[in-house]
Amino acid sequence: MNPWLALTPGDDPAERIRQIGRAHERFLAEKQRPERMRSVVADSWARSATWIGADCTAPIDLRDEELEAYRSAHPLARVMPIFRDLLGGLADDGDHILAVCDAHGRLLWVEGHSGTLRKAASMNFVPGALWDEAHAGTNAPGTALAVDHPLQIFATEHFSRSVQRWTCTAAPIHDPGTGRLLGAIDVTGGDHLANPHSLALVRATALAAEAYLKGLEPARERPTVAALGRDEVLLASGTVRTKLGRRHSELLVLLAAHPDGRTGDQLGFDLYGDDVNPVTVRAELSRLRRILGPELLGSRPYRLRTQPATDFGRVTELLDRGRVADALAAYPGPLLPGSDAPGIVRLGRMLDSRLRTAVLATGDRRLLQSWLVSPQGADDLELWEAYAALAPTDPVATRRVAELAREYACNVRATYA
Repeated sequence: MNPWLALTPGDDPAERIRQIGRAHERFLAEKQRPERMRSVVADSWARSATWIGADCTAPIDLRDEELEAYRSAHPLARVMPIFRDLLGGLADDGDHILAVCDAHGRLLWVEGHSGTLRKAASMNFVPGALWDEAHAGTNAPGTALAVDHPLQIFATEHFSRSVQRWTCTAAPIHDPGTGRLLGAIDVTGGDHLANPHSLALVRATALAAEAYLKGLEPARERPTVAALGRDEVLLASGTVRTKLGRRHSELLVLLAAHPDGRTGDQLGFDLYGDDVNPVTVRAELSRLRRILGPELLGSRPYRLRTQPATDFGRVTELLDRGRVADALAAYPGPLLPGSDAPGIVRLGRMLDSRLRTAVLATGDRRLLQSWLVSPQGADDLELWEAYAALAPTDPVATRRVAELAREYACNVRATYA
């Protein structure tokens, strides 16, 4: 069984709608994980319930000139002709809607028959609205972004009741050079959309868009290292892309972060702390040299002969130039989040703290919001309070500040009890 498909062969759509609807109401009443439910949906319901209620409506974040300026500069604007060519026929038939969102779930384009668009507008499925899980609950574009995988969300699988008359299929889209999430492509319509063909078509469209974006990229003279928001480094050199293992990923990041080089003892401490074994470090460096080649990895001290372009270096560069919005957009997540190597943890905390401080200092509501819907910002009481002060009518912010304040008070009492 394909877990990303909404229905399996032989399913009665009407009966599934009733079964899932009953499970949805039980979940809301009992807050217990539903049984006989796709795990991707059950997990999404659990996430959604921490943010919103089932009667929520997605808020509109951007309008008019501000929206037009934002989406015209977005990388996905360049592939809209591909989306319209491959999926526009569905959007014109009166039964479907074509939608494209950014990496934060903000709808940029929503196209289709005027009558269908009017129905969708009643639930704020419109350009400029936020359809990430934190603001709209379980839905195909928002959940596809959350799990980074193409999927379908069928009728009553939606967390918000107002969306349960629709079925949708979505696929994430990535920057082909860095792997960074750019957004998602979505087709929304009736129950008949819950079939393998629609999922395959939307996924193929996303892949076509990524291939087109790759063709637009200028030739890179330097290798590139992607290490943010992923446990293993993706190294790109020319047309060759190599996914490194955990320890080699850590070594490459440490060497890239120290262009003047590191001794074996320094690398050992960065990797293992006080529990360092020089033999192990030398063995790992020897294996890494076989992967990178002697033309890239030098020794005495260990260093990269050609300094790669790194995604974490790019964020630092943007912050140095005061371009906080661009730095946040280029930050998909912490540096090698699965690593416990002291040197990596230290570098990651420094970058995370610097970006957080810069976002807070801007006082920009949208930048604060983008930080808060990320895993690193979800429990950040100080930034939630700053955002709530700028958006006093946002019920999500008000509820989250109250929840975190209670948790903080409980932790303080437990500490001094």
